[in-house]
Amino acid sequence: MNPSTLIGLVGAAALLMAVLTFGAESPLAFLNMPGLMIVVIGTLAATFLSYPLRELSHVANVILIVFRKENDHVQEDIGELVNLSRQWMHGQGRNIEKMLDQTRNPFLKTGISLVIDNIKEEEIVDLMRWRISRLKARERGEAQIFRTMAAYAPAFGMLGTLVGLINMLSVMKTGDIAVIGPSMGIALLTTFYGILLANLVFKPIAVKLERRTERRVIAMNMVVEGVSMMCRRRLPSFIEATLQSFIEEYRDQDELGEQRRSGEPHVREAR
Repeated sequence: MNPSTLIGLVGAAALLMAVLTFGAESPLAFLNMPGLMIVVIGTLAATFLSYPLRELSHVANVILIVFRKENDHVQEDIGELVNLSRQWMHGQGRNIEKMLDQTRNPFLKTGISLVIDNIKEEEIVDLMRWRISRLKARERGEAQIFRTMAAYAPAFGMLGTLVGLINMLSVMKTGDIAVIGPSMGIALLTTFYGILLANLVFKPIAVKLERRTERRVIAMNMVVEGVSMMCRRRLPSFIEATLQSFIEEYRDQDELGEQRRSGEPHVREAR
């Protein structure tokens, strides 16, 4: 499991346990099925109204990504690029084809295949940057689904609050606390459920997916730069040094934030 996700889950569980233990005489006081159903079913219904089924069908797989521990293959990609460029410098096209059969990264494999087919550098770079743009659009769309759900959940929490208050007012004349109590529970707990789901489930998933996309785009841009230098027949040692400095710069989170604020990235953005 992803270590940061595990820490977050433990922290969330500790928070909920503290709320249930010290927030009321009985933990069951925080359980209100009608209120929970208003928030959950309302959020899901609004989400299905907002997006086509084709996009929502991938949501379950996307959630699994948040829990999965991702391995960093950047150094492996750099090593493959350097080895392939060394073979290219010596005109070993057949060796490159054999090496590509064992290449893990399909994006890298596509770029190198175009190089050995003697496609122009500009056309290769354009195609690869187009693929980066497509990936960014698709994965940001997946993250946006959860941001949308994070916006809907508190709204349906307020809806449940209004429903509870309306019911409470309609029975208040009876003065029976056994009748007023359930309506008051719906009124208060639906807002609690909406805020909890939005800020402890949906928004964190969206942020995690967005950060994953940023890392993937950085790695893909690194591959584009390596393929571009390979087209220009740069020395393998130069390619390795350049890509290592490229990755070190972008692993510096302060540098990343500074570049986003200034709007002047080190490499060309994907069109």
